[in-house]
Amino acid sequence: MSDELQKHLDKSLYGAPLVKPDEQRKYLGTFRERCYLSMTIAQMKKPSNKKLLAKHVADYSNSSILLNGQLPENVQTSYIQLATQTGIPFTIIDQATDSPDSIGLLVVAKTAVNEQTIDIEEKFAPSAPSPSSDIQEKKSFWHKLFH
Repeated sequence: MSDELQKHLDKSLYGAPLVKPDEQRKYLGTFRERCYLSMTIAQMKKPSNKKLLAKHVADYSNSSILLNGQLPENVQTSYIQLATQTGIPFTIIDQATDSPDSIGLLVVAKTAVNEQTIDIEEKFAPSAPSPSSDIQEKKSFWHKLFH
């Protein structure tokens, strides 16, 4: 009986224990498996990434946006306007960190989606043309001799 009383007191004093607290701190209070897209604070300052987000955010139905509360005000305002224009609900998370490589924006689902790549620059990187299509294949000496 005393173990249950101790658990009840601990829960009252410290709150409910978190599952994967480090992961939740990194991903603005959610889990990695719920993320569709992510942008670091440094990536959010690039206009090309904002255009990519505006183009592809509608692809994720029933999603919401989590914004880092430590963002510069002008950056935060522009992404709030983007979320409002596209009709996607957003939440500002105040307990986030403000280093340039920390996550500044997440497009998340309510349940697990298990996306392999969530970084916006990796996921929507422009594909490079294949080098084999422009260069003719060199034929060997034997191929030239007998054909």
